[in-house]
Amino acid sequence: MRPTLPALTVPVLLALAAAPVASPAQECATHPAPIPAPPVARVAPRTDTLFGHARTDEYAWMRVEGSPELLAHLRAENRYADAWMAAGACALRDSILRELTERAARPAPSVPRRVGPYLYYERTGPGTRYPVYARRRVSMRGAEEVYLDLDERARGHRYYAAAYVKVDPGHRLVAFAEDTTGAEWYTLRFRDLATGRLLPERIDSVWDSGEWAADGATFLYTRADATHRADRVFRHRAGTDPAGDVQVLREDDPRFRLQVYRTRDGRYLVTRAYSVTTAEARVVPADRPDAPLRLVAPRGTGGRYHVEHRGDRFVIYTDADGAFNYKLVQAPDSAPGKEHWHDLVPHRDSVLVADYRIFRDHLVLFERRDALRPIRVLDLRTGAAREVAFPESVYTAYRGDSPEFDTDTLRFVYASPLTPTSVYDYDMRTGGRVLRARAEVPGFDPKRYATERTWARAPDGARVPVTLVYRAPLARDGRRPLLLTGYGAYAISQDAGFDAHILPLLDRGVVYAIAHVRGGQEMGRLWFEGGRLANKRNTFTDFAAAAEHLVREGYTSPARLAMRGGSAGGTLVGAVMNLRPGLFRAAVAEAPFVDVLDALLDPSRFLTTEEWEYWGDPRVPEQYAWLAAYSPYDNVRRQPYPALLATASLNDPRALVEGPARWVARLRARGTGPGPVLFRTDLEAGHHGASSLSRALKDEAFVQAFLLAQLRTP
Repeated sequence: MRPTLPALTVPVLLALAAAPVASPAQECATHPAPIPAPPVARVAPRTDTLFGHARTDEYAWMRVEGSPELLAHLRAENRYADAWMAAGACALRDSILRELTERAARPAPSVPRRVGPYLYYERTGPGTRYPVYARRRVSMRGAEEVYLDLDERARGHRYYAAAYVKVDPGHRLVAFAEDTTGAEWYTLRFRDLATGRLLPERIDSVWDSGEWAADGATFLYTRADATHRADRVFRHRAGTDPAGDVQVLREDDPRFRLQVYRTRDGRYLVTRAYSVTTAEARVVPADRPDAPLRLVAPRGTGGRYHVEHRGDRFVIYTDADGAFNYKLVQAPDSAPGKEHWHDLVPHRDSVLVADYRIFRDHLVLFERRDALRPIRVLDLRTGAAREVAFPESVYTAYRGDSPEFDTDTLRFVYASPLTPTSVYDYDMRTGGRVLRARAEVPGFDPKRYATERTWARAPDGARVPVTLVYRAPLARDGRRPLLLTGYGAYAISQDAGFDAHILPLLDRGVVYAIAHVRGGQEMGRLWFEGGRLANKRNTFTDFAAAAEHLVREGYTSPARLAMRGGSAGGTLVGAVMNLRPGLFRAAVAEAPFVDVLDALLDPSRFLTTEEWEYWGDPRVPEQYAWLAAYSPYDNVRRQPYPALLATASLNDPRALVEGPARWVARLRARGTGPGPVLFRTDLEAGHHGASSLSRALKDEAFVQAFLLAQLRTP
C-alpha cells in the first residue's frame, strides 16, 4: 500500500542518527541448536466466487483482526527466523551490525532557516532518539529557546512519530500532531512557547496536514475517517474546546482526500481536494479565516492542480489540457477560474516539472529528465532562466527548507551514490552556491567505489534506466553478487541518492542496483501512467528485464542475484517471484502488499477507495482480471521459489500483517525451492518499521546477513 510522503524528513534523519545504538545481540552460540521445522499454519479453506472466478483461501482465518491464534503464529514465525539466524548467520549478522553502527551516517546538521525575527532549527544530542526543535533570535546573540522536545514527548512509548510541527506566524504557539502506536492515528496538541505549557485541548484522529491563519490563533486541520482518508477540514481556535470547532469542508467522494496549507507569501489559506486524476482547490484570505471559501476551478476542469500566490495573481501548477508533464499558469486573484489561466511555464513533452517553489522574484522548477533531477531557476522580472549545474552524471537533487518568500536564496539538497546528502544555499541572482552542511560517514572513501547508469530493454521496447554502485574495480564476468531493488508505484521515484546502510554489502563485493521501473516518475509522468491500472504488469516485466540485462552484461548471474522491495515494492518482489522464480537466488519483501485482490475488495481498509485509481477496482470485471493475473498471493503455485525473507509490523494499517503471513504460509506449502522462507514481525511498530536507530539497524543487519548467506558472500 501507499507509503507516507515525504518518506524521511531531515528531523527524522537527525533523530535516527542520534539514537542510542545497542551493541550486537547476545553472543552467538559456539554450538548452535539445530534449526527447528518452520511453523505450519492451520488450513481452513474458504472459497469466494466473483465474476465466475472461484478463489480458495486456505488461510482466510488469519484475516480476523486481533486474532489470538494469528498472534501466536506470528510469534512462532519470529522464533523460527531467530533460530535460523542463530544457526546459520549469527556471527555475520553481528559483524554487519557493528559496521552499520560504526559507519552510520550522521546526517547533514539542520541548517537554521529564517522565519521572521527567528532562526529555526532542529538538533539532537548523545542518547536522544528524536530531535529537539529550537530557535534563536536572528542576531544569534539570544539564548536558545527549545520549543518542542520530541524525545521528551516520546518518553514511555515504544513508538513515536510526529506528522507535522508548525509554529504560528506570531511565533507564540506551536501545533504538532503525534502518533504513539504506529497505527497512524494522530493527536493534535498545542504548546504555549512563552510558558512551555501544553494547552488543554487534544484533538484525535487528525491527519497529516494543518495550517495556521495569520492571526496566530486560528488553526485549520484535517480529520480522517475510519479508512484514514482525510475527509474533513475543521477550524479551531487555540485554547478552546474542540467541541466548538467549525467544519469548514467535507469531502464525500471516496476517491478524494483533503489537505490544507498556506501560500508561501502568507496571503491565502488553501483547502485542496485531490484524487489521482483531478483536484479542486478553494481559498480564503489568511487574515480572514472565517470568510467563505472561494473555488478556484472545479474538479474535472483544471486537472490535478495546486495553487500558490504572488503579487495579485495565483500561480497554478497543473496537468490540464494535455500537459501530462505539468505546466505553470497564472490568473488574477480576483478571477482565478480556468478561463483566465495563461501559461507562465509552458508544457514540455520531454521534461517533467515534478515540483516547484515560488519566491517574490523567482520561480524554481524541480524537474525530471532521463532519470535525473535538474533544477531550473526563472527570474520572474526578466524572464531569464538558469539551470543549476551538478558535477556527477548520476545524482538526485530536491528542494530544501526555504520558508521565506522574500529572498533570493534557494536551499536545495544534493546527493549521489558517492556523495553523502548535502545542503546548499543557492543565490538565484548570481548562480553562486554555498555548501551549508553535509552528512558525515565515518570511514567512507568515495574513491573506493564507482557508480554508473545502464539501460535495459523491456519486452515492449521501453528503455529502463538502472543505477549501479559497487566497490571498484568491477570485472563483468558474472561472478559478483548483486542486489536489485525497485518500487514502481504511486508516481514515487526511487532516486539515486546516498545510502550508508549498503556499505557493508558493497565492501563484501555486492553490486547494488536500482531498477527505475514504470509506475514511478523517473522518466516523466507517462512513465507513471505506464505502470498503472491496466499497464501495471509493465512494472514487473521492467524489473525482470533489468535483471536479465544485468546477467547478460556480466554484472552478475542468477545464482548470485537477489531482489528487495518494500510496501508496493513488496508487490513487485512477489509478482516477479511468480513470473521469473529461476532468475533470482533470494528475495526480501518488507511490509509487502501481496494480497492485492483481497485488500482492494475491502473498502473498509486503509484508503482502499483511493487505491482503486492506482491498481484497479476489482468490482469491475475487466479490472478484476488485471488484478487476478498478478496478485502475488493469488498466483503462488507449485514451483521452485527463491529463498525469502518477509517482514511486517503488527500495527501497520497500510499492508496488514495478515497479508504477508498468509503469503508466507502458502509459499511454504507450495514452493519446492531449497532455500529458507522466513517471516519476521515487529509486534510494536507500524508501516515504516522501528522508530529508533538501534532497532532499525538490528533489522537491517538481519536482512543483510540473510542475503549474504544466500549469495554465499562472507
